[in-house]
Amino acid sequence: MARAAREAARQADGPAEDTEPGALRVGVLAYPGCFASEVFGVPDLLTMAAHVAGPDAPGYRVTIVSPRRRVTASGGTHLEVRPLREVDVLVVPGFELLLDTDLDARLARLRAETEAIRAHAAAGTAVVSLCVGAFLLGEAGLLDGRRATTSWLHAAALAGRCPDADVRPEHLVVTDTGVTTTAAFSAMYDFALDLIRRHSGDRVARATARVALVDDARTSQTPYVDPRLLPRPGGAFSQRVMRHLDQNLADRYDLAALAHAFQVSTRTLLRRFADETGHSPLAHLRASRVRRARHLLETTDRTVAAVALAVGYQDPGTFATLFARHTGHRPSAYRTAFRRTRPAVVTDGDEPDPRG
Repeated sequence: MARAAREAARQADGPAEDTEPGALRVGVLAYPGCFASEVFGVPDLLTMAAHVAGPDAPGYRVTIVSPRRRVTASGGTHLEVRPLREVDVLVVPGFELLLDTDLDARLARLRAETEAIRAHAAAGTAVVSLCVGAFLLGEAGLLDGRRATTSWLHAAALAGRCPDADVRPEHLVVTDTGVTTTAAFSAMYDFALDLIRRHSGDRVARATARVALVDDARTSQTPYVDPRLLPRPGGAFSQRVMRHLDQNLADRYDLAALAHAFQVSTRTLLRRFADETGHSPLAHLRASRVRRARHLLETTDRTVAAVALAVGYQDPGTFATLFARHTGHRPSAYRTAFRRTRPAVVTDGDEPDPRG
């Protein structure tokens, strides 16, 4: 497969391969049902970077490739594809992955793509997945023994499917020995900016981020996690305990009282809860308190101290430390970044009258 890819590259490219000396060759692997926006998102940002860098700087030579002759992406978008070829970087976009998707069947239909991914990696090509494209890398065996990430919504499924991978759901971009994985959807821009930084330098990466209005200072996807969208773990017993804790967030955590409320010993409570959920009641309570605090910081003007008190913490410092551990932001910084009440767009009448 690797030899076939190189031969296809020579036949398709011919002398044009030498028209852009120093250009980074990037191939985007298109396949049926892949997200069209992820096929074009990275190439578009690379195009902007090339303009920012100027005509004399080494640019980017991007090709949409596929082992198939025709590809229809998400939304019925028909893609013009080229044969597999030798590239420096192979980008694998994601696809729509619902919680009830039959992944075995979906990946079985993409066997040609996983073989191509495996062949490019064996030939020394840097391989990158966007969002749940990581599942194709996992199917190709590229995640075994490596650190990886994907959308926080599907990180547990990736870890379950690839038990030999070290899945880091908090990270935006993870690179481990030639294999890069990224978090959900917009993290493709975090990867692209990092690629631009490595190929074109910090100045070009920063300028490109500003031209495109892309945040180039993100470090984690943790602040975006919404546990309400995740499958709720546990059986009937732990569900009742979690509901009780959620309804009494501001109360002091008292394990003995909690066990008494459910007519079991503390030891039995901890064992049954852990068996059904994989963690402790206190861990669940802390996560619920942080989730409630995030909502209050996003939607109200309450002080950090008042928010801390509302979710059961007398000491704002203790609350701030816990909040930062869960979200990657101190409470005040989180409010600045995620407050919902500030206008995102100025429309007629929103501008203040300079006459007072």
